Amino acid sequence: MTSPGAGAPFEDTGQPAPVLLNQELAAAEDVARAAAEDEASPGTDPIGSPVLTLAAEVSAPVGAHVGVEPEGPHAVTHYFESNYPGYIGWRWAVTVASVGPDEPVTVSEVVLLPGPEALTAPDWVPWNQRVRPGDLGAGDLLPTGTDDPRLAPGYLASGDPAVEEVAREVGLGRKRVLSLEGRLEAADRWHSGDFGPRSDMARMAPAACGTCGFFLKLAGSMGGAFGVCANEIAPADGRVVSVEFGCGAHSEVDVDTSSTVPVAEVVYDDATLDFEPRIPERG
Repeated sequence: MTSPGAGAPFEDTGQPAPVLLNQELAAAEDVARAAAEDEASPGTDPIGSPVLTLAAEVSAPVGAHVGVEPEGPHAVTHYFESNYPGYIGWRWAVTVASVGPDEPVTVSEVVLLPGPEALTAPDWVPWNQRVRPGDLGAGDLLPTGTDDPRLAPGYLASGDPAVEEVAREVGLGRKRVLSLEGRLEAADRWHSGDFGPRSDMARMAPAACGTCGFFLKLAGSMGGAFGVCANEIAPADGRVVSVEFGCGAHSEVDVDTSSTVPVAEVVYDDATLDFEPRIPERG
């Protein structure tokens, strides 16, 4: 098979032809600079750009010419550095155009745009994705989407109150439960967290939580890897811990409490000794 237009001229292959730079408009740098300076000068127009009143003390808000790009056969955009405080790396973009050779050059648009190295705001993130662990406070509500992949239907409502009451008694009363994806995400988060086997405390612990008497094993499929610490002295008290986690408060830890100072076998009680001063001998 051959692609459509394989033997046709470049402009017929479906690809846009390269836009050539209009040299007459590219040379109109002075026109573009004057338009940028007029836009950047301080103003009092209440409906104008707020940039106009941000830096009235800046004597030359428009800096050096940094480039020109074609916008078509009859338009180009000139770029100038911005000297506004707080807009480092931004550029004044001035688009100029003309209808043909030897025709007047007109200004189509003047805008302030971020350059390649400009400091810009981060990409917009939907509100329900901005909440991070620890952000939720007392009284805050965070609804879970109906299509959340971490959850799966718990059971199908039968419409029979007696059947549903029994379902609640045996633990099937929740509308949704963790899906396999939700369990895997939680397991990965707990395993790589502060109470997982890779933490510094776990590496220095005398033994793992799986052999500790304060370890409460989770029920269900998670029980083989996680539990809850019930030692009030431990740093993980009341937290989910990996069976491979450990700390210095392990129930079976054995510490040598004997004195590290050597003691002589024979001990003299100086309270029972009589002290007699030595009498110097006479010559």
